[in-house]
Amino acid sequence: MKKAWRIKKNSEFQEVFKKGASFANRQLVIYYLQKDQQHYRVGLSVSKKIGNAVVRNQVKRYIRQAFLELDTNIKNEYDIIIIARQPTKEMDYHEIKKSVNHLLYKTKILINK
Repeated sequence: MKKAWRIKKNSEFQEVFKKGASFANRQLVIYYLQKDQQHYRVGLSVSKKIGNAVVRNQVKRYIRQAFLELDTNIKNEYDIIIIARQPTKEMDYHEIKKSVNHLLYKTKILINK
């Protein structure tokens, strides 16, 4: 995922939290806000409660890769924040991708093809 497609600043996170909508499943929480932009942007939050740095970075890599594979099916006008919950530390890539796909489908961010 290109760095330009990531949300990094705290003010941008706060804007999505305050003005956006949210949805959750057991593994992940998604906050999303519709904006006028060329490409969707993603912010990730993985708490220290999930595990050490190695585990947290692995979860973030899995989520980023899931977005890369779903790239052509995601609507461009959204800022998306994904927050990982405890069960993600035991999940493999395919389970995380399925969970991300479920959230995007339920929030209607995924384009039906």
